[in-house]
Amino acid sequence: MRVEITARNNEELLRKIDELLNENVREVYINLRPTKEILVRILENAPNVKLIGCPPSLYPKVSKRVIRALRQMGIEVVPIKKSRGRPRKYDEAVLLRIRELMTQGKSPKEISRELGIPLRTVYYMLNGR
Repeated sequence: MRVEITARNNEELLRKIDELLNENVREVYINLRPTKEILVRILENAPNVKLIGCPPSLYPKVSKRVIRALRQMGIEVVPIKKSRGRPRKYDEAVLLRIRELMTQGKSPKEISRELGIPLRTVYYMLNGR
């Protein structure tokens, strides 16, 4: 089982670790720097954890000795990039389909009707992305 824990400060993170983690958890993602205290608390509450993730910007701040010690125990500490912002409504496949229809000579208005996408979005995808 994978658990994602986000907090504003270490105190809140430690409290959430105590609440959310149990022996079934195998992967943990935390949004703050994994200090020794935080890692010990994770191991106490989730003894079967195999992977601990943190943001790539905080990973270099984790002690190399701690990373080595955890690796010897069979636990990996890894940077995990989380996407930010609003998810895209239309994926790359839709963009490729729009371009394909344009090369076939269809107008943006026809593409809009055919794919059920607003005309402004068709223009945006053709020019902005």
